[in-house]
Amino acid sequence: MNSETIIQSKIANLPSKYGKFKVKAYKDGCQEHLAIMSCDLFSLEQPLVRIHSECLTGDSIGSLKCDCSNQLDLALELISKEGGLVIYHRQEGRNIGLVNKINAYNLQDNGYNTIEANLKLGFKEDERDYSIIEFILKDLNLNEIKLITNNPKKIDFVRSTGVKIASIVPSITKINKYNKDYLQTKKEYMGHIL
Repeated sequence: MNSETIIQSKIANLPSKYGKFKVKAYKDGCQEHLAIMSCDLFSLEQPLVRIHSECLTGDSIGSLKCDCSNQLDLALELISKEGGLVIYHRQEGRNIGLVNKINAYNLQDNGYNTIEANLKLGFKEDERDYSIIEFILKDLNLNEIKLITNNPKKIDFVRSTGVKIASIVPSITKINKYNKDYLQTKKEYMGHIL
């Protein structure tokens, strides 16, 4: 990522069903990301922060195959009440794209877990690049945060940026019969805290 090529929007108001937020967009190459901020973000010493990876099927359609929509809802509710930021990280399907994600779904329908499906399609288990996250955290002048996550890779990445993590807030949501194996794979193979 070349910070000189990042295009940024101005900050705008975004009233939502969760409350009133401010938003700012960032464009890095072909990908556009969104910072969804509580109105008091800049006055908080340790704001809540969630790095939410895009999941069109979960976030928009309410797919039960994952816990993405529930995690996004939880984060938006928390920052609405306690203050903070959700970075909507637009790297669909662990950054393999929507078409490949649906192909991975097909493989999962045939017995593969999420990691095996990605590998069978020729990808790593997780193709996400978090470099834009560092840029956003620094652009918003965040030095110390409470990170909402279950993902140890996101914890390690944030620590590598020099942003202090005051605490980890687990993002625990309900298990259902469709996402049970998915969550078990995240726990066993990816080290997620569930």
